[in-house]
Amino acid sequence: MSKFKKGGAKATPAISTASLPDIVFILLFFFMVTTTMREVTLLVDNRKPYATEIEKLERKSLVSYIYVGAPKAFLRGQFGSEPRLQLNDSYAKLNEIGQWAITEREAINEAERALLTVSIKADKEVKMGLVTDIKQELRKAQMLKINYSTRKGEIFSDR
Repeated sequence: MSKFKKGGAKATPAISTASLPDIVFILLFFFMVTTTMREVTLLVDNRKPYATEIEKLERKSLVSYIYVGAPKAFLRGQFGSEPRLQLNDSYAKLNEIGQWAITEREAINEAERALLTVSIKADKEVKMGLVTDIKQELRKAQMLKINYSTRKGEIFSDR
């Protein structure tokens, strides 16, 4: 007679799921913290030009963007291929910039209004005349802090 039994199937123990809710909530919290929400749906092509001297904006919450470029490929049949101006999520005309600027200024705290910057994100193929017209409209609306969004690199690196 032996002390050990050789036969008999042993059942595998059940997997403990006690820590599963903790893991799910940790993952949920991680993704909620690290995810950024898209603010604007781009309706124009926006390949920024290159520049050698670049400064990073400190407070992105005090920056309003104007997008300028040709309509995206899927919109060209409806809007043509000429450069268009985009404010927030819709196309706009030059004379609408003043009202947009007032709305953007009113949306922030009164103490920070002097720090509000308008960033022009123009496609590298856009003519400078259109950008100058945009700047003139911003001046009329007393929006005097203007910058151009660019990419870091050599100016002639496309050639």
